[in-house]
Amino acid sequence: MTELVLATKNEGKVREFREILRDLPVEIVSLIDFPDFPEIIEDGRTFEENALKKARALAIFTKDVAIADDSGLVVDALSGSPGVFSARYSGEGATDLKNNLKLLNDLKDVHLKDRGAAFKCAIAVVAPDGFEEVVTGECRGTIGFEMRGNEGFGYDPLFIPNGFDKTFAELGMEVKNRISHRFRAITAVNPVLINQVFRLKAEG
Repeated sequence: MTELVLATKNEGKVREFREILRDLPVEIVSLIDFPDFPEIIEDGRTFEENALKKARALAIFTKDVAIADDSGLVVDALSGSPGVFSARYSGEGATDLKNNLKLLNDLKDVHLKDRGAAFKCAIAVVAPDGFEEVVTGECRGTIGFEMRGNEGFGYDPLFIPNGFDKTFAELGMEVKNRISHRFRAITAVNPVLINQVFRLKAEG
């Protein structure tokens, strides 16, 4: 079975990828399985740049097809922030809780109609032979006034996707995985991965 390596140690992301790609004939591993992989500084200006940087480094390190995603929350009222800084929005020692509390504070005077936001995701696929492709996905919604729900991670307790009155953290993984930015990006990357799997099998 072909091995795909995810450029993340985030167990929540790993679960999402495995669930959404469960029908693909591949074994999905992650950086959790490669503790010696050096830390990659995500200094790109866009999600696409960061995803490509991570996937390139991981493909070289593992000699396997590497998948890297960079995703984050883009808030209209904050001119696109936190954006590529989503994971470290609250500064050094950032945690999901601290990031959510900072976002709530930054939006404390913003009316509901102006709290539009989007989760965005870029996924890069890089093969050791130099193949590269990047796809994107987006999920629009609004930012709530309080954290709600116990599932998911990141800004899930605050993000209410369009068409729903519950946050991602309240809707749960099954619903989230049908509508999320990552689901849409993975759906777009699926044929890319299938082509790579068959290409590698043919060459092997």
